[in-house]
Amino acid sequence: MIISSLQQVTQMLGANVIFTDLSLEIKQGERIGLIGRNGAGKSTLLHLLAKKTKPASGEITWKKNVTIGLLEQAPDMEGSAVVETLLFDVFIELNQLKAQMEELESKMANEKNHKKLNELMETYGKLQERFQDGGGYVVAADVRRVMKGLQMERLSNKKWNTLSGGEKTKVGLARLLLTKPDLLLLDEPTNHLDFLAIEWLTTFINQYQGTVVIVSHDRYFLDETITSIVEIDQGDILKYNNTNYTKYVKEREERLLQEFQAYQDQQKKIKKMKDTIKRLKEWANRANPPNDGLHRRAKSMEKALERMTIYKRPILENKRIKVDFQMEKRSGTDVVKLENVSKKYDDKRVLHRVNMHIRYQDRIAIVGKNGTGKSTLLNLILGFINSDEGKVDLGSNLSVGFLSQHMIEMDNERSVLQEFREHVHVAEGAARGILAQFLFYGPSVFRKVSQLSGGEKMRLRLAELVYQNHNLLVLDEPTNHLDIESKEVLEEALEQFDGTIIAVSHDRYFLDRLFPVTYLIDHHSLVKFEGTYSMVRKRWHL
Repeated sequence: MIISSLQQVTQMLGANVIFTDLSLEIKQGERIGLIGRNGAGKSTLLHLLAKKTKPASGEITWKKNVTIGLLEQAPDMEGSAVVETLLFDVFIELNQLKAQMEELESKMANEKNHKKLNELMETYGKLQERFQDGGGYVVAADVRRVMKGLQMERLSNKKWNTLSGGEKTKVGLARLLLTKPDLLLLDEPTNHLDFLAIEWLTTFINQYQGTVVIVSHDRYFLDETITSIVEIDQGDILKYNNTNYTKYVKEREERLLQEFQAYQDQQKKIKKMKDTIKRLKEWANRANPPNDGLHRRAKSMEKALERMTIYKRPILENKRIKVDFQMEKRSGTDVVKLENVSKKYDDKRVLHRVNMHIRYQDRIAIVGKNGTGKSTLLNLILGFINSDEGKVDLGSNLSVGFLSQHMIEMDNERSVLQEFREHVHVAEGAARGILAQFLFYGPSVFRKVSQLSGGEKMRLRLAELVYQNHNLLVLDEPTNHLDIESKEVLEEALEQFDGTIIAVSHDRYFLDRLFPVTYLIDHHSLVKFEGTYSMVRKRWHL
């Protein structure tokens, strides 16, 4: 059964065309991964499916009485509302039934008239049946299960206006999962989740009875959850059935090669036809009198050429950012040493007597649940905060480049060009040439930083980092906001980098590809493992 269908849909953003004439059918029970570069229109398509916006042209239909839930990246709630209350509030109808039942319970307790009591009991029985059928008696258990799964129990009594952006997104995700809509639309659901929460969400989606459409750049998560891929590329849409992300990559490459071969074959055929038409006309005109038969054959071939469906030249490789990390000078052999370092905030212990030794050219991953102290450890290494006990020593000749997912060092009022030149001191022409390598072309360099998407801000910060020639890179969730192509470029560049890398990340593919040494923060301690994240996972019982 088809749950939603798009027919010849075109969508605009101002004067810009996002995509044109898209057609797509979404079947009940499918789990679709929506793939495309940043700016391709993935979030736009989700908003159309969620009925949040209307298409510029074309038609979208939905199954009758379908319920739809969309994960908003920046949900908006009442500022003073408490998180636990916000979660229980999604059960509007059940809450109303419960209130009516409680009112009847009070009336029944005080009713002396036997006939009226029977009437009240009959009404109560009907309400109770509806309440039970709707899952009213398991609401509290469902809320606890989702809160525990998403690792958000500590947020239970917090007010909405005290939450971080990531925590708000997590609450929005929890509310959405509790409503269990027929069509579940998730835009980057694994952002701000730690490994345990991602594992839980993976299981939840695989057991989900409805239809799911996921926009995600987490390659492992897509492999573990989806049953088909929908790709938006250059304004076109294509569906790959019965596949996960890894299989899709191979199928896409094979399809593009086949299309390119068909395109080349057709171009040869077209050239041959045009040459033949030209010769026929020349022969016809040379004849005395002109040969009408040859003219007719030429005309017939021209009509055949006009009727031919011309294949578009496939783009085998999109324009990609160009990342090449170079060092101006190498560091000393010892890069970072922590000896019995402890850190508390007020009475809350974060790290206790931790030790770490990082040498030149090491690749170190730091992993752990949210809130265990990963950012605190980075801040100690970077010198942003001081330890309460122990020593933090940095090696000689260090030049440190820090890439933060929050990008707090950017000035939102500057243009892209101004922001870049503030950190990389080159002439305007050279700056524009460098920014073009990071896909900031023409007038886009004059856009304000505040107008950039998360992915664009990360590309800008990468451009700055590349041209500062550091020998130690400290990366805090560097793949957040980047599309898969940009992630792959970053990974390739880091593989070629001759310096030292320390990274905090929840991107399992990124960790497994680049980091042979993993430090796990657990219960205020720091444990070193010789192995990738996947190896650690087995010992950590993830």
